[in-house]
Amino acid sequence: MIDALVDLFHDGIYEPGSALIAERAGLSPRSLFRYFDDIDDLTHAAIDRHMAEARPLVDLDIGDGAPLSLRIERLVDARIRLYDAIAPGARAARVCAHRNAAVAKQIRDSRRYLRDQISHLFAPEQPDVAALDALCSFETYELLREHQSKQKVRATLIAALTALL
Repeated sequence: MIDALVDLFHDGIYEPGSALIAERAGLSPRSLFRYFDDIDDLTHAAIDRHMAEARPLVDLDIGDGAPLSLRIERLVDARIRLYDAIAPGARAARVCAHRNAAVAKQIRDSRRYLRDQISHLFAPEQPDVAALDALCSFETYELLREHQSKQKVRATLIAALTALL
C-alpha cells in the first residue's frame, strides 16, 4: 500500500483517494483501512519511509577544517541529490501538511535538521543561517529547477552561497 501511494506521488498524484490507492496496490479499498486509520495515516507512513530512505543522501562526507569552497560544493551536491530523490514525497507532504499534523511535524523536523547542518557546516563564518537555509531549501530548488538545468542550478547555488558567505 505504501509502495502504491509512493508510485502515485511519482505520477504527480499527491492526494489520491482510497479507491485509486487500493487499485494501484491490487487490493480492495476496505483493505487499506485494516492497516491504516485513514488516508492521512497512510500518507504519513509513505512520506516517513521516503524520507528515511533519503536520509543518507544528506551526508556531506567532509571534515570540519575543509576549505569553504569545498564545503559549499559538498552541501550543494548533497542537497541536489536529496531533493531529486525526495521530490515526489516532499511535494505530497507540502500538499497535505495543512490538514495532517504528523506530516507538518515531519516537514518541520526535516527543515530543522537541514538548517542545523548548515549552521554547523558554516559555523566558522558566522553566517546568516536563515538566509542560507532559505537558499538551500527544497522550495528554492524546485523554483530554480522549473526553468534551469540541474547544472545551472548547481552553479547558481554555489555562486549565491559563496556571495553570502
